[in-house]
Amino acid sequence: MSIRIDHAVVEGKFSLDGEVHEVENNLWVVGDAHQCLVIDAPHDVEAIRELVAGREVVAVLLTHAHDDHVRVAPDLADAVAAPVHLHPADRPVWELTHPARQPDARLVDRQTFHIGRLSVQVMHTPGHTPGSVCLYSPDLATVFTGDTLFAGGPGATGRSFSDRDAIIDSIRDRLLPLPPRTRVHPGHGPSTTIAEVVAQFDEWVAR
Repeated sequence: MSIRIDHAVVEGKFSLDGEVHEVENNLWVVGDAHQCLVIDAPHDVEAIRELVAGREVVAVLLTHAHDDHVRVAPDLADAVAAPVHLHPADRPVWELTHPARQPDARLVDRQTFHIGRLSVQVMHTPGHTPGSVCLYSPDLATVFTGDTLFAGGPGATGRSFSDRDAIIDSIRDRLLPLPPRTRVHPGHGPSTTIAEVVAQFDEWVAR
């Protein structure tokens, strides 16, 4: 059974520390013709359901708990009858958006999800938030990095719950060792490769 990545972009708001920004988020869905995993739940349940296209959603995997990544997570979970998974270190961030409802399950470092012959491994990469994770599929030669890593550099720090030293360590220790041809699909903006990240990393650290 062939496996694939489905992608779309949705618009909405990101709010934290009293600031509100208009943002565009990537939607990523990975799976085969029958089952899939949804990565993050930003802004628009129906746009996500269009990518799911009637397949069984095994899980909704959250890369972190900023509101632009989890805003419709409870509604999506109800709509597709799937559990929402979040790293427990991001529970305080989650509760800023959803104080009355908790995620359904924990994400654990090195935990693996399976869709047929497709495997997706959880990599805890703190820094952007304490519970940020990346989701690596060796079968697809792809890592979904949320807001930990973009084509232009590390994710933002300097806000509540963030730590620049931690995000640099996460990228250096967990992401740079991946095979150079690995595609990097972030939560916002264009994709890149690990090879391109390696070539720019020292410059990013020096900024």
